[in-house]
Amino acid sequence: MSQHTLPDLPYAYDALEPFISRQIMELHHKKHHQTYVTALNAAEANYVKTSTPKERIALQAAIKFNGGGHINHSLFWKNLAPAASEGKGNGGALKDGPLKKAIDEAFGSLDALKKEFNATTAAIQGSGWGWLGLNPKTKRLEITTTANQDPLLTHVPIIGVDIWEHAFYLQYLNVKVDYLNAIWSVINFDEAEKRYTDGLSSKL
Repeated sequence: MSQHTLPDLPYAYDALEPFISRQIMELHHKKHHQTYVTALNAAEANYVKTSTPKERIALQAAIKFNGGGHINHSLFWKNLAPAASEGKGNGGALKDGPLKKAIDEAFGSLDALKKEFNATTAAIQGSGWGWLGLNPKTKRLEITTTANQDPLLTHVPIIGVDIWEHAFYLQYLNVKVDYLNAIWSVINFDEAEKRYTDGLSSKL
């Protein structure tokens, strides 16, 4: 069984400032995501060595939690880009195209999407993720959430936002809404559009 590895970030740790600090990015990537990778590898190695259903069942929670953490964070890093508003990159810039058209059809406007997404995600009790997903049956964009590190399995993930405290507390303290408002300035809509167009042919 091949080992999972921590993916490199596609930008520098300070590239998302002032919206997400270098300190948060370093801790989030090097410590938190690395922990999920290490624990997932250990759980899978132990699973291979088990010989009874009871032993394998006992490992399911660790595989689900750490595997989800690895999947979600690997997606999250690509989900972000240096802010166009700071002259650093293309973050926060939604161009005319298939994704913008789909957002307008589903929500009326990007601002309306942001408002609904932020309200839904801020209401998560405890830790979890807010998602803009593509419903594979209706081919429409929908907002949904998952608890803890559960990956999004019901939709094609287009944009995912980590609402665990480690993603924002050092900068935004307990004010989730400030973090959610800020993160839209570094959302990589080019990556989101690629996921959207690829997802149109997906049946999950």
